[in-house]
Parts: sequence; C-alpha cells; structure tokens
Amino acid sequence: MSKLNILAIAAHRDDVEQTCGGTLLKMAELGHRTGILDLTQGEMGTRGSAEERAREAEQAAKILKVEWRQGLDIPDGRVENTWENRLKVARVIRQTRPGVVILPYWKGRHPDHYTASKLGYEACFLAGLAKLDIERALGDKDSAFSQVASAVASVVAGEKQTRSGKGADSRSAELSAAVEDTSGGALVSCASPLQPHRPFKIFYATLYHDIRPTFVVDITEQFEARFEALMAYKTQFSDQEAGKDIFPARDEIRARVEAMARFYGMLAGVTYAEPFLQKEVGLVEDLTAIPVKSI
Repeated sequence: MSKLNILAIAAHRDDVEQTCGGTLLKMAELGHRTGILDLTQGEMGTRGSAEERAREAEQAAKILKVEWRQGLDIPDGRVENTWENRLKVARVIRQTRPGVVILPYWKGRHPDHYTASKLGYEACFLAGLAKLDIERALGDKDSAFSQVASAVASVVAGEKQTRSGKGADSRSAELSAAVEDTSGGALVSCASPLQPHRPFKIFYATLYHDIRPTFVVDITEQFEARFEALMAYKTQFSDQEAGKDIFPARDEIRARVEAMARFYGMLAGVTYAEPFLQKEVGLVEDLTAIPVKSI
C-alpha cells in the first residue's frame, strides 16, 4: 500500500472519532492520506458485538474520508504494553509509513486508553530500529511457544524429549515465509522484509483528559461530519435499554460533544476545535506569523 501522511492509533473503535475525527477529516480535505489503527475489536463493550462495531467503524471511516483502517487482535479491556503487542503495532508503522502519528494522551480514566499511548510510542521507536526484523521476532515468539507447548504435551504423554530437524525450526521457517499483513489479509513475504520507519511527529489527542493542550485544530467546517461519524456507531450511541445507566441519551451526547468542541475552539478564537499536545518544544521562524492574538 502507499504510505500514509497521518495515522491515528487508539484502543477502541470510536475513540478516534471522539478525540480527533474532525482533524483527520480536515487533513484529508487538505489532500493528506489518513489512516486509523484500532488496537482492539471492541468485543468487551456493553453495547454491540465486535462484528457490528467493525461495520460501524467502516462507515465512520468513509465519513471521515479515511483511506485505510484496520483493527488488531489485542484483547479489548486488556490492552497491555507487551513485546508482542509493540511488535504488532511497529509492523503497522512500517507498513503504512506515516509522517505523523496521533496517539491517546498518556493519562485518563480507561486503562486501555493510557496503555495504548505508551504502547504506541514505544512501537514507533521500535519500528525505526534497522536491525529489528519484526516478522522474524513475531515468528520466533510463536515458534518458542509452540516448542514449549509441544514439550509439555510430550512429557504428559511420557515421550522422550528429542531435538528434531523439523518441528519448531520448521514452523519458524513457515512463519518467516509468509506472515499475515494487518492491512487487509494479504501475505507479506519475509524475503523482502518491511523497511525501518519512524514517524517524524507524534501528537497526543487530549480530549479524554483535562489538560491544557499545546495547540488546537480548527474543525468548525468539519464539526457536523465529525458528529455524524460518531453517530455511525449506532450500537454505542443510540437510545436503548442496555447500558442506559452508563451511556447518556443521544441528545445529551450532542450537547456534550458540542460543548467540548466549543470550549477548545474558544481558546483559539474559533467556533469548534480539537485539542492536542506535543512533548517537544515548538520552533518559530517569524513572530509576526503566529496565529491567535494575546489580548
């Protein structure tokens, strides 16, 4: 696939729509290629199944004019910053080769959200290591697990433990020969491994946590489409009996989403905006060209 300009990574389907959907739409309208990586399938949600949420995510992506979207197989409610999960995300970074990555802020109420932040950052770092063969690392992990499982099974069966020319090494070779590509099921040959890549910029979408942002993006023209993309998740945001004590009514959702967007817009003198934070210091060339007046 062609490289992306911007990739947003989040724990669950609908997280991106809530935190930076308007920004992704605006970037797409400016001609940038955008993508979304959902770390989980959303199978633990109070409302809706993983299959339903996948269809809703596809519809939301169309509204936001996203060119690429994929969900990983990390368990919902158990996003963990493990070596294997970092490798899975790093592989996507190498496949999509984004210049900009948007992550969740590293603090928040939901453990999946703040864990996804650290996981995403470390995966971006790993993706740039020239000596890291991600496919082999993922294959070796599976091979080692298979070897241990086979040994345990043999002990239970009372068989003598021996090393064989086939088995684990053979399995590793098979995994190295063809590994499933998370961007849509195609097979990636390890004869031509994915090249190292590290995004130039990492931004954090801060809407899930109360912190003063580094900057905001004006989404006044994209606000209605952004809200439409969020409402594409009918299993989550339509009025229904299941989870009514947890989820606000649809009209209340509209009021809250608009209030938040107006608040961040007010900080920069626009109608609606989405907040972001960057860790590094910004660089300014012309003091007279900085937007947003002081008084």
